[in-house]
Amino acid sequence: MRSIAPARRRTAAALTGAGLVLGLTTTLAAPAQPAAAAPSANGDKKVTAVLFEWSFDSIARECTRTLGPKGYGYVQVSPPQERIQGSAWWTAYQPVSYKIQGPLGDRDSFRAMVNTCHEAGVKVVVDAVLNHMTSGSGTGTAGTQYSKYNYPGTYGDADFHGCRRPIGSDYKDRSNVQDCELGETGKPSLADLDTGSDYVRGRIAGYLNDLLSLGVDGFRMDAVKHIPATDLAAIRGKLTDRNVHWMQEAIHGAGEAVSPSEYLATGDVQEFRYTTDLKRVFGNEKLAYLKNFGEAWGYMPSGQSGTMVANHDTERNGSSLSYRDGANYTLAHVFMLAHPYGAPSVHSGYEFGDRDAGAPNGHQVNACYSNGWSCQHAWRQIANMVAFRNASEGTGITNWWDNGSNAVAFGRGSKAYVAVNHEGGSLTQTFQTSLPAGTYCDVQHGDPTADGGCTGTTYTVGADGKFTATIGGNDAVALHVGARVGDKPGDHTATVYYSTGKNWSAYHIHYAPTGGAWTTAPGAAMESACTGWVKKTITLGSATGLKAAFNNGAGTWDNNSGADYTLGTGDITVRNGIVGTGNPCGDQQTESGASFAVTATTVPGQNVYVVGDQAALGTWSPAAALKLDPAAYPVWKLDVKLPAGTSFEYKYIRKDASGNVTWESGANRTATVPADGRIALNDTWRG
Repeated sequence: MRSIAPARRRTAAALTGAGLVLGLTTTLAAPAQPAAAAPSANGDKKVTAVLFEWSFDSIARECTRTLGPKGYGYVQVSPPQERIQGSAWWTAYQPVSYKIQGPLGDRDSFRAMVNTCHEAGVKVVVDAVLNHMTSGSGTGTAGTQYSKYNYPGTYGDADFHGCRRPIGSDYKDRSNVQDCELGETGKPSLADLDTGSDYVRGRIAGYLNDLLSLGVDGFRMDAVKHIPATDLAAIRGKLTDRNVHWMQEAIHGAGEAVSPSEYLATGDVQEFRYTTDLKRVFGNEKLAYLKNFGEAWGYMPSGQSGTMVANHDTERNGSSLSYRDGANYTLAHVFMLAHPYGAPSVHSGYEFGDRDAGAPNGHQVNACYSNGWSCQHAWRQIANMVAFRNASEGTGITNWWDNGSNAVAFGRGSKAYVAVNHEGGSLTQTFQTSLPAGTYCDVQHGDPTADGGCTGTTYTVGADGKFTATIGGNDAVALHVGARVGDKPGDHTATVYYSTGKNWSAYHIHYAPTGGAWTTAPGAAMESACTGWVKKTITLGSATGLKAAFNNGAGTWDNNSGADYTLGTGDITVRNGIVGTGNPCGDQQTESGASFAVTATTVPGQNVYVVGDQAALGTWSPAAALKLDPAAYPVWKLDVKLPAGTSFEYKYIRKDASGNVTWESGANRTATVPADGRIALNDTWRG
């Protein structure tokens, strides 16, 4: 397991007239058990394009032109409320009122943008600034005359905290962080709202509800560490849709009073350690270290974490990669979108020399790559990985390979496979995948076409799941089932395998393709597949999944406790109420032996090994012990070939980089390989 480096401080909104940049940080802490979250989902499309400081009209065009066709689930819009006057980007994070009026557009253009994006299949998330207002006095972008603590029609002096001094650099005092004002000591600071006040909570909820009434699907909550989690929960409780998509920005900082994990009970939280670690690994370390990347690195739970290579703050303060980092930046995005941890967002902004520089061309994006607009979301290497992510949603990492240095590859079950070569020269390798046999479009170098073709390189995966590729230095190959050559829109199929553990005399599947009609009960008869399984291959047309229930043809049903089963495409298994992927009959043909799995924690530099009385297990010699795979840390796994019927003894040991050995306690463990091929051992380290 890799050690976790503390996150750096970030910069946030600078204050008008002061050229001030405010530091926002949080504490490094173990994640709390998450509360059940109910985000506004968009099917399997969970990638967000963050179109930073794009006008509403420009976003509408891009939803139709790129985001919808490429499969993005969400577009994040910069704060739409009335802001202070000025050209710097940080003016967006200094609200004057909650009127939708500013340099991005007005209320009508905002509503039109939401409608257009919805028509393109893209949901809309708003970057919401709730913690504070602005500083000083002036006229806002909607014409509101304001002064600090006096925002006519919105807030007055009594609506702000009594601590009217800057937070400064003291983030170890919770009250200082959450009751005082964002700003540096001796400089102007932002008026900090008293979010414990019911009026303030109601006013904020009113703003969010107004956005929901315009069709908004969710929010990215800015700077939540400065708002107590209980206050955010109270605000969310006042929304007309409490299950709305809710992503919170909270940054880890070692030794600080407020932890991002506090906000898991309120919604999802962005995992900034992911961002800083990607920069370090792609910039200075080995990609092979990423084998157990994710929760094993101490991150918050994957299902409630937002991930990114960069955002508008980090690309300016140097705590992340940026568009200037070339292959490091691009390949980090490829890795992020291929990897299952978290819900990814792709920052898409503009080139800048001055870190305060505002959006070019009056926020209008007439064409990508012009007037300084970077359009990272549209780069082929990034944009085509969105469909890869969608196709592989719900699957874990399989078939990991690395060269011990800067070339890695891994699969996502039977849905997708990616190989990343971050070496200086080319790499030729035969890769083992779990993909169905066929020819695939390499979406890093080409686009699937409507007639089932590919505009670029293709690779053929054999019946054994293998393909060979030569990958250039700082390049990648990415294959997925949605980009199989010869497949046309309307060619989707699902082969559903259902366990025969219920011992019915017959098995039927009653189903409805996504958006289609149900079959007539009891549905289609399923045929024998192999020992313990029946199957049915279903042609789905253009649908990308189906709802299903199973029955014996005589009135006995398994309908997932009334919820029905939600299934995708490709090979799908349903057993004991659990949906999986892959061909279970193929799995039955594996070689005989033992599948070891042990739950064991380690410190940096330690690994877990298995050793036993068989030659294949090292004959009790720690030097010959077999290292287990930490990809699912704290569970370590390894498959070992042993003849059917073999009885053996074994134990687990820990070894560090210096060769020091720690044996687990207790008697030798014993097991026997069954006659039908493989035994699964699920153990826990004995201290």
